Amino acid sequence: MTKGTFIAVVGPSGVGKDSVMAGLHDALPCTHLVRRVITRSLGLGGEVFDPVTVPEFEVMAANGAFALYWQAHGLHYGIPVTVKYQLNKGTDCLANLSRAALAEVGRLFPKVTVLNITAAPETLARRLALRGRESEADIARRLAQAEKPLPAGLDVINLSNDGPLHDTVARAIALLQPVGV
Repeated sequence: MTKGTFIAVVGPSGVGKDSVMAGLHDALPCTHLVRRVITRSLGLGGEVFDPVTVPEFEVMAANGAFALYWQAHGLHYGIPVTVKYQLNKGTDCLANLSRAALAEVGRLFPKVTVLNITAAPETLARRLALRGRESEADIARRLAQAEKPLPAGLDVINLSNDGPLHDTVARAIALLQPVGV
């Protein structure tokens, strides 16, 4: 059986990763939308995730609950180990990932494609302000990280998300088709 592709969706904060992923999943329901575990309160909006405390996260990590985990922006993020089951049965998996976690992805999963979503700085600033989760200082820090380079040697698809979401999703589907999604 052919293994599924781990599609690591990356990009700066505010670029619309979760919206693009939801659009992709709606258009390609055979893909598995990975639900992350995050040490963030549910009341802050954004993606659908499983909230845990830092001590709970640490116990989960120690017990092998995650295929991959990392820290960013003062939070802990985990990709549940169940993603391996999905990939092994041939299901393509969409996961919102930190660019810093990409270096380990190629070692963990046999088939990886990186969907690198970008947007203009003014678009990012506007979206970050609208979501209301970060202070102005936090937004400035996130914008300063927007141009962070990706590790070399990865299969990367670049996708601009400055326009209407449905256009971005349509372009993403077209770009992912050669990958077999």
